[in-house]
Amino acid sequence: MKHGFVKVAAATPKIQVARCNFNGDRIKEIIDIAEENQVKVLVFPELCITGYTCGDLFLQDTLINSAKEQLMIIVDYTKGLDVLVAVGLPICKDGKLYNVAAVIQNGELLGLVPKKNIPNYSEFYEARHFSSGNMIPEYITVREKEVPFGTNILFHCKNLPTLIIGIEICEDLWVPNPPSVEHTLAGASLILNLSASDETTGKDIYRWDLVKNQSARLVCGYIYADAGEGESTTDLVFAGHNLIAENGTILNQSKRFENQFIASEIDIQRLMNERRRMSTFIPNGHEDHVVVEFQFTKITELPEMPLSRHIDKAPFVPGIKADRDRRCEEISNIQAYGLKKRLEHTGLKSAVIGLSGGLDSTLALLITCKAFDLLELDRKGIITVTMPCFGTTDRTYQNALSLAKHLGTTLKEISIKEAVTLHFENIGHHMEVHDITYENSQARERTQILMDISNQYNGLVIGTGDMSELALGWATYNGDHMSMYGVNTSVPKTLVRYLVSYFAETAKEESLKEVLLDVLDTPVSPELLPPVDGKISQKTEDLVGPYELHDFFLYYILRFGFTPSKIFRLAVAAFQNEYEKDIIYKWLTTFYRRFFSQQFKRSCLPDGPKVGSVAVSPRGDLRMPSDASAALWLEDLQKINLE
Repeated sequence: MKHGFVKVAAATPKIQVARCNFNGDRIKEIIDIAEENQVKVLVFPELCITGYTCGDLFLQDTLINSAKEQLMIIVDYTKGLDVLVAVGLPICKDGKLYNVAAVIQNGELLGLVPKKNIPNYSEFYEARHFSSGNMIPEYITVREKEVPFGTNILFHCKNLPTLIIGIEICEDLWVPNPPSVEHTLAGASLILNLSASDETTGKDIYRWDLVKNQSARLVCGYIYADAGEGESTTDLVFAGHNLIAENGTILNQSKRFENQFIASEIDIQRLMNERRRMSTFIPNGHEDHVVVEFQFTKITELPEMPLSRHIDKAPFVPGIKADRDRRCEEISNIQAYGLKKRLEHTGLKSAVIGLSGGLDSTLALLITCKAFDLLELDRKGIITVTMPCFGTTDRTYQNALSLAKHLGTTLKEISIKEAVTLHFENIGHHMEVHDITYENSQARERTQILMDISNQYNGLVIGTGDMSELALGWATYNGDHMSMYGVNTSVPKTLVRYLVSYFAETAKEESLKEVLLDVLDTPVSPELLPPVDGKISQKTEDLVGPYELHDFFLYYILRFGFTPSKIFRLAVAAFQNEYEKDIIYKWLTTFYRRFFSQQFKRSCLPDGPKVGSVAVSPRGDLRMPSDASAALWLEDLQKINLE
């Protein structure tokens, strides 16, 4: 449970209808499995002690008494175990029968939560047997102990204070105002749903969306346990469609028509961080809820358990190709329409781009072409400027020329070697000293040329730098750092690559596609140092680290505010087959050092469109002081055990 992860599970036992002792034994077997796997929260289906499909047998005392007897056997069975269990059964109270979720932990019955919304339509006729539960909890005596009974009960873990559990039962989720809404506004971070949802054609898709979207709307974890094989098939078939969701993401789901035990880890800390940053998630207090406290006894004994949930190593890039293509089209539209508006507002008909033949300037040019097409402007108004110098290789030079030609722009070639050499003489810098002055002088000379050409053509200088470079400060201040509108300013390097790949795949001309593919295959480099044997000698990722790692770090730092130790743990899980722990640690340390020290560059960024949930604009997403200390974050890193 370190870093806020809580291992949870949903399970569908193979029951026999109305045979409570048999069902109780199956439930206990699954509890054992959960305990062995260090599961802390386990959810069973609705009415699973009896079976959901008992029909009028629910009116028989024999069934009701047997169900209660099995409940107490299960309660006793959990003594000494460290898993909280929610199990469904019918319970009588004040002459009425209720469809109830019993919450059990360590040999104690913590509470009984009745179903609030009783369906009585189509194939469902629960109102024939069950009454609707009251919101305000009352108490029922069980073994001479008062146990809360009502829909508004929250279960609070004392030694993991952010774990607060609310419960709803099947139909409760399908109504316009589910109980989980009030539960989460009262503080619940995890919702358990004990369900018996029958299968009809296409219903699984709706159910999947319902659970996914509810977890997103409520910024919570959601465990949905569904009845399955073993229920009566007189009229219905149940498929055991279990789901575990977290804030709009399905972490795990069972295969339908196979009674399964599924588990994953809910990141409670992530949920709390998300709620903290959302000004529209407004808690209303828990005055209308009874809060029952419990605690896990073995929480300090557990080692850092491996994560079974999938950790996406490219969080900025959709994993499914169909989604990726749709997202790439959407992102390129955001970029292009942002530039379109700026051109319309200024009344300018020209744009100026420094074209290096690398990834970033290629994407910026493609976006500018799209904006010009939207405005029905002649692409000849796009002035592409290639400015070869000491580090330019023939490969990038030729690619720049080819791109300008294929895209129909106006190409200007201006060598800056003579100007930079003269500048070195003026400031007394020796040509053979390949230091930061040697590199940055080239970058600033290029920016000066672009700005002056924009005056000549009455145009807009289009920035090409991406968000990954800005996060690392891998830009020359008042050099490539500066422009009049930065179309890539919130696009991370890993996404730049996929966007250019998308343009290559959708290119109508085969020759343009070939150039774009070669750009994709070229090592990322500022090309500020002389080449070796005609090849790029200065590879960015050798100097600052792999961009796929830095983009991963950037996402979890800015999107969720995680600690360095937690981000390290996630990165080790995501890149376990690609990078050793010490390599990840090295570049994570580099990231934090550069991220803090280079904020001054981000504090004066040109305008540019936000395309995703993470951005570094000083006007909105990242209002960070330029002189903030990184000491606390580096101290947390030093505590990490690399063994």
